[in-house]
Amino acid sequence: MKLQQAFDIVRGDVIAFVGAGGKTSTMIALAHELADSGWRVLATTTTRIGLDQLELMPAALPVDCDRSEISTALSDFRFVFLYGRIQGDKVYGVSSDAISYLLDTVDSDVLLIEADGARGLPLKAPKSHEPVIPDEVSLVVPIAGLSVLGQPLDEDHVYNAQAVHDRYGFGIGNRVKFPWIAQVLRDDQFGLRSIPAQARVIAFLNQTPPNGFMRLRARLTAHLILRVPRVHSVVLGSARAADPVCEVQRHIGVVTLAAGMSQRMGRPKMLLPWEGRRTIIEHIIHQIYLARLTNVTVVTGYYAGEITSRVTPMGANIAYNSDYAQGEMLSSLKVGLQAMPPHVSAALVVLGDQPRIQPRIINQILLAYAEGAGDIVAPSYQMRRGHPILIDRRYWPEILALPADGAPRDVINAHQDRIAYVNVDNDSILVDVDTPEDYRRERRRAGL
Repeated sequence: MKLQQAFDIVRGDVIAFVGAGGKTSTMIALAHELADSGWRVLATTTTRIGLDQLELMPAALPVDCDRSEISTALSDFRFVFLYGRIQGDKVYGVSSDAISYLLDTVDSDVLLIEADGARGLPLKAPKSHEPVIPDEVSLVVPIAGLSVLGQPLDEDHVYNAQAVHDRYGFGIGNRVKFPWIAQVLRDDQFGLRSIPAQARVIAFLNQTPPNGFMRLRARLTAHLILRVPRVHSVVLGSARAADPVCEVQRHIGVVTLAAGMSQRMGRPKMLLPWEGRRTIIEHIIHQIYLARLTNVTVVTGYYAGEITSRVTPMGANIAYNSDYAQGEMLSSLKVGLQAMPPHVSAALVVLGDQPRIQPRIINQILLAYAEGAGDIVAPSYQMRRGHPILIDRRYWPEILALPADGAPRDVINAHQDRIAYVNVDNDSILVDVDTPEDYRRERRRAGL
């Protein structure tokens, strides 16, 4: 995956790179991607860069040169870097006050800004005057380099290491651990400092290898960063690679449909015993948590009170479907989607009567989405589509607009080109519990 797709960049964006561990390389890689796609890319810094880095730019001009000269260079090179002055081996950028003037007078498609400095170190806690982020910024990319893992927490490896120690108590000289990186990047006083309220935030864990244990550690770091809603997503990859992005971790919500009347079962099937002292609905919620998903909403209807009393102690949220008797699955899905917080990027739709749901299959679905395989991800067993299904937020308005006699599959089937199918090795994705015979059979198959 390319950086442009991972950062979800559109024409008109003003993007600031902050933090440490690859700001310049990420900015240059993105600029070349956009320029190769025909965009007119303007770049600058509000701090300073090394003179040697200026050689990496196809064209570099002083900010006070004639605007027509900048426009001509953009037409010729597609990627132009503007600077304030050159002094010794340092190139000084423009003031943050000059950004609005550039936006008004230069005909570029996008503006990229290196808004921080870190002495080439892989992790940074900013000082009081850092970073320098203009108010016009629409996207901020906090960056950390994974090469810091296992290195000592000191000024040779972490910019402003003493501030990290003072804030969290991490010992100076101790080896940096991946939760420490997450802590720094998601902190309002560090990684998220001075970000304008209107700007979206996408963190980048640079130097993530395409496979192996280190990629798993990067994914766990991303999950910790995403504990704060302010961070829209976390990109994992390496700016210097030909395909720089391995995956994008986002906020995923879970809509668990548990409002049905269980007419063929004769009693509330979600409340039937399953494993140990857990009911079916409790077992399903537990499996979801084992897949490291925590933003879980259970849509209730029939027997709402008892289901609520079972799942709220587990940390699940409740959304009540008052139309459960007539509305069937569609009405419950609409209620669940409307209950999702605004920072959620996609919803995993889980059936409340599918007790053989497995965390590893959920994780297969999540990974396919993170790797950009599709905006809708569904499991498939022997060419048959099952549940749970992950649906990107962009399709929610279409589901919410369906008539009462519609079905979620109407929207899913209308976007066949955006569906990614994950082949699984068992039929747990197909089997729900509708009758007493189903219940007894599935318990036997589960060894209960």
